[in-house]
Amino acid sequence: MKTFLMATAAAALCATSAMADVKVGMITTLSGGGAGLGIDVRDGFMLAIAQSGRDDIEVVIEDDQRKPDIAVQLSDKMIQSERVDIMTGIIWSNLAMAVVPAAVNQNVFYLSPNAGPSALAGRGCHQNYFNVAWQNDNLHEAAGAYANEAAYKNSFIMAPNYPAGQDALTGYKRMYGGALAGEVFTKLGQTDYAAEIAQIRASGADSVYFFLPGGMGISFLKQYADSGVDIPVVGPAFSFDQGILQAVGDAAMGVINTSQWNKDIDNPTNAAFVETFQAEYGRLPSLYASQGFDTANLLVSALEKADPSDADAFRDALRAADFDSTRGDFAFGPNHHPVQTIYAREVIQEGDVFTNKIVGVALENHSDAYAADCKM
Repeated sequence: MKTFLMATAAAALCATSAMADVKVGMITTLSGGGAGLGIDVRDGFMLAIAQSGRDDIEVVIEDDQRKPDIAVQLSDKMIQSERVDIMTGIIWSNLAMAVVPAAVNQNVFYLSPNAGPSALAGRGCHQNYFNVAWQNDNLHEAAGAYANEAAYKNSFIMAPNYPAGQDALTGYKRMYGGALAGEVFTKLGQTDYAAEIAQIRASGADSVYFFLPGGMGISFLKQYADSGVDIPVVGPAFSFDQGILQAVGDAAMGVINTSQWNKDIDNPTNAAFVETFQAEYGRLPSLYASQGFDTANLLVSALEKADPSDADAFRDALRAADFDSTRGDFAFGPNHHPVQTIYAREVIQEGDVFTNKIVGVALENHSDAYAADCKM
């Protein structure tokens, strides 16, 4: 069922008539496990569209329920019936792999606000595919670099068994110089980690690196804290993001995690984004909200130069990335993935709110390992 956001000023601006000049199809996760991620991407995106002042952009929003078959059905409907010009919104890499290749090969532009599977960054890259967030490996590579700085020598590493989880552990191992006390792939959506925690306890590890986004990370962190295992934990931002931290609470305090964005990045665009997002939605923005916001602003910047009907000109306008990002300077590499600085963050508490602060740079002006394989 087609869904329009009606509860915010952003939605009211974008729920335009069928005669809108530009039609954007957003497929994202709005129910079930991981819904918070999709909601944040949606809200960040819609806030930027509202702030742009444009009334010629219609955004059609659908819930993929985190199911690849549903995402494919929605994509087919958007392309064939809705006649969208641009698509966006997908959170999960297995859904992206099910949707993106077919969409871009039908001359639709896809702007990813999150999922960045390695298969779409290297040989599977496409001139109509742009990732505004990161390539999947990036934050995990930064965590591996941090582990080296922290002098960890024997990491136990763990992630769900799906494309982003596989990319996660590949990225960590690419930069990490120590040994592995264990390497485990869990089920996607798993909530009971007793067996994995027992493995960690017996492994002799001096550190634990895990990638468990959404509710998976909440479950693991709470169970890990209750287990009494006293081994330092490192993770990517996905497991320590704003929505997750409130559910985890004290169990996350002091943990180092890696991210290309945080609310304390010092530039005017980011400061205004944090303030206006909180005023509009009554909560602090997350990493996902910042990515949705940046994706919409990239889109608006390209529309100011060209129409999607002129595919070559519009593609060039997207490549130029002539917009003010919440991250500061923003540029695409040759495979249409960001070249960016990735930070180390520490979980802290500000009043009653758990959040993150930047404590250092993990990787500076970092690209991805697959760009050389991309031939456009």
